[in-house]
Amino acid sequence: MQLHSLSLLNFRNYEEQSLTFSPEVNVFCGENGQGKTNALEAMLLLAVGKSHRTNKDRDMVRWAANTATITGDIECRTGSRSLRLELGGNGRKAYINRLQLGKMTDFIGHFQVVLFAPEDLQLVKAGPRERRRFLDVELGQTQPLYLHHLTHYNRTLVQRNKLLKDGASDPTLYMSFDAQLAHHGAHILHRRLRFLEELQRYAKQIYEEISDGREEFTFRYASSVGEVQEGLSIDEIAIRVEQALASKHSTDMRMGYTSVGPHRDDLRLYLNGQDVQSFASQGQQRTIALALRLAEIDFMYQELGEYPVLLLDDVLSELDDRRQRNLVLSMSRKVQTMITTTSLYHLERELADGARLFRVASGIISCDNV
Repeated sequence: MQLHSLSLLNFRNYEEQSLTFSPEVNVFCGENGQGKTNALEAMLLLAVGKSHRTNKDRDMVRWAANTATITGDIECRTGSRSLRLELGGNGRKAYINRLQLGKMTDFIGHFQVVLFAPEDLQLVKAGPRERRRFLDVELGQTQPLYLHHLTHYNRTLVQRNKLLKDGASDPTLYMSFDAQLAHHGAHILHRRLRFLEELQRYAKQIYEEISDGREEFTFRYASSVGEVQEGLSIDEIAIRVEQALASKHSTDMRMGYTSVGPHRDDLRLYLNGQDVQSFASQGQQRTIALALRLAEIDFMYQELGEYPVLLLDDVLSELDDRRQRNLVLSMSRKVQTMITTTSLYHLERELADGARLFRVASGIISCDNV
């Protein structure tokens, strides 16, 4: 999969900008605060419909404008397509080949990316929400049905929580909501468990390569529902979710929210059998985040038959270990890669191999012939 071109109109600090990319490596070079990350953020939005920096569309619209537009021309094994996303005004509008879509979930999944950014360390250091978001974004790109069940699960959860906050005590009022949560939650759990089984194989191998086999990286899905594991059918998982909801009903009434379900789960990370948040060093935690991101690339290839676009947002300076840098740069020679950096130091080989160099200054991107 490749991003052939990108056009920005009133997005962040870009008034109007059009870019055409190399199918291999593209480097955005400039000082901090000039707009390098904004360009990668636009690409991420075309892929997953979300920013990694804000939840507010208004933050991404240029201060003097009412709406922002991102357009990307994609080439993949099934052909080419044009994606367009409009932000601001009266909400979002999404288009594929100039045809407006009714739902954002129909837009997501037509373009796949993997973003590695300095804040990815939060995958390891932060709470469960960050790791659930990691699962949802990844699965949303590769499995449209996952997004369907996640959307319906979250809507039902909001309704059930409103009943709990309002103090509704009649058990029959909750029966329909519990059945829906069990149905959609089972599909979510089933797909998360299958994904993690595959991801662990890739991530473990990548970590061993970086650490020369001195350490073993593993992870385990911790469900608030109780014991669920790969191999259970969707119906079996649904029964367990519904039983867990029933068992926690009095607790939920007291607390005013739903305390069990996929929205309360976590991905526990271990190094040599010990919890990484308690025992791993900063360097080890960064390597774990890198291993997870690079494992996504192999998983996507397995699922879709083609590689995603790799977005590296100012991370090469963070990778002080030679093996980590070499692993990332070797991956960039396998997939189309977008790199932001403040310096071209250590990128001589990539530039010599025909990369496209973009200079970024004050919201203007100019292309240098390399």
